[in-house]
Amino acid sequence: MKRIVFRPEARAEALETFRWYEEQQRGLGLVFRDRLDEAVRRIRETPMVFPTQYRDLRRVLVDRFPYALFYRVLPDTVVIVGVIHGRRHPRGWKRRG
Repeated sequence: MKRIVFRPEARAEALETFRWYEEQQRGLGLVFRDRLDEAVRRIRETPMVFPTQYRDLRRVLVDRFPYALFYRVLPDTVVIVGVIHGRRHPRGWKRRG
């Protein structure tokens, strides 16, 4: 299995999203975190299965939430470059390459 690394921007997005959901309804942030962890597990197990979205960036959807993880597969590591809302314009995160 490959090692998973979150870029600082992706880690900040995940934390910000967790906090937002927790403010909306207590415990919902925890549900988001669990679904995010599940998406990371799926990437770790089968990183090449998920579709390429832009150049070599792949995407896996987060169950029950309108978010996706965008990541790059390297020889021994998977780098998560973004935790992106489905309605967010892609221009900003595409430059993270």
